[in-house]
Amino acid sequence: MLKDLLTITKKNYDNKYMKFQGSKASAIEKLELFVEKNLSEYSKLRNFDFGPENRSNVSCLSPYITHGIISEQEIIRKSLSKFSFSKNEKFIQEVLWRTYWKGWLELRPNVWSDYLIELNKIREDYKDNQNYINAIEGKTNIECFNSWVKELKENNYLHNHTRMWFASIWIFTLELPWQLGAEFFIQNLYDGDAASNTLGWRWVAGVQTQGKHYLATEWNIKKFTNNRYNNIKLNESAPPKISEKTYSIAKKDFNNPQKIEGKNLLIFENNLSFETSDFLNIKFKKIYLISNKNENRCIKLSEKLLKFKSLLISDQKERLKNNSIDCEIIDINEIQNINEEIIGLYPTVGENLDYLNINNIKLDFLYRKLDHCSWQYCNKGFFNFKKYIPKIVSSLD
Repeated sequence: MLKDLLTITKKNYDNKYMKFQGSKASAIEKLELFVEKNLSEYSKLRNFDFGPENRSNVSCLSPYITHGIISEQEIIRKSLSKFSFSKNEKFIQEVLWRTYWKGWLELRPNVWSDYLIELNKIREDYKDNQNYINAIEGKTNIECFNSWVKELKENNYLHNHTRMWFASIWIFTLELPWQLGAEFFIQNLYDGDAASNTLGWRWVAGVQTQGKHYLATEWNIKKFTNNRYNNIKLNESAPPKISEKTYSIAKKDFNNPQKIEGKNLLIFENNLSFETSDFLNIKFKKIYLISNKNENRCIKLSEKLLKFKSLLISDQKERLKNNSIDCEIIDINEIQNINEEIIGLYPTVGENLDYLNINNIKLDFLYRKLDHCSWQYCNKGFFNFKKYIPKIVSSLD
């Protein structure tokens, strides 16, 4: 059976899957390629990591979703134009995982701020730790882990299943703090964001769902990498990490303000496709595309990741200009120099929102219809959220 599936995925493979070009055109091409050639086998093949040379069993769209270059709505609609909801259900669930994580963090924003406080202390404690240095340089005694470090740095992407193995090995076998692993990911991943990255690492460690952790095992890695690795000696009996912190749900209003027309609009790096947004038909005076460089970030990003973000922002500028929309790219610290009325597409919990809060920049925000509909169901776990996915999808029509 697996041999047949491997034949299918190799036959349909196209190296465009691992080319993350900084444009919406590239995102659309990747989406259409996946839906037409590989969506039908997604549920059977999605957990296999066949290596960076063969990624056709997953969509590789997350770098574009994270930056809003292509929306969850666009992806879901495209998939439903090919197959029914029941045949697409697993794919749609995976697409909406990021939406869920973001909503979960919006209701508990102190998880992110506490993470940064913890990271700042741990970073200092481990700056000269040789085990940590070996881990980020891919010089451990675990072959598969070293391979994934190289892949992460070269491609700025890892298969989702591999991210779980990687985090588990980092925490339970290498015995390094999960906070540093989360930082390493967000520094390098093209699709890294505060919610999915931080909460994913917390989940593996056992502090997201208290007492429930994820332990990578040799048999699981061998099976789902098609036996590409050997001699995988792991700690397969480690207990979950413990955190005494609990977080109550914050009451937040995700309704949009009434008076929007004629204002200047700020667009951050998570909403870079205004022409397909819910707010396309609103007449803004001018649009400012906000660039956030490392000097304003708590977590310093790799040069490749900063370049990718810059290309996506520039691509959005060109598309806006082609639609005769007045726009300009400015650095985040220039927002305070805008003397006219401004409103912002909501940047979500993370570095951009932190900058606004730290500098006491008060803005009204516009929230996507998808987020307004979805985040109300993020007060509990994903399995509860999953019950509402058909309702969420129907609301997009």
